[in-house]
Amino acid sequence: MSNQSVQTVSTTGDKLKVVLAVVALIAGVVGFFVLTGKPTPVRAAALVVGLLISAGIAYTSATGRDFLNFAKESVRETKKVVWPTHKEARQITLIVFAFVVVMAIFLWGTDKILEFVLYDLILGWKK
Repeated sequence: MSNQSVQTVSTTGDKLKVVLAVVALIAGVVGFFVLTGKPTPVRAAALVVGLLISAGIAYTSATGRDFLNFAKESVRETKKVVWPTHKEARQITLIVFAFVVVMAIFLWGTDKILEFVLYDLILGWKK
């Protein structure tokens, strides 16, 4: 007898919740643009309410909770990154610029040599 775990991808209810969340988000954005004649705080409130309702509906689904966990883990991983100091960032940037200049000169020189060999020596086309 096999002892494999079976994972349900998502239920119909979860899919419906995600669709409703997207509809609520779209309704908030549409409300923001429909209320063009109203003051900016009213328009912003329509957008924020649509976003909050959408987030609330999405959070009740398994997909929404998984996304929230993913976002929390992403923030946690970002805090583990060792960011370069200002001096290191400047040095790395200068190295990249120097490499780009050297490569540009190399490619230009290669192009001119190939142009000379092809047009002047092989084809005999003088400029």
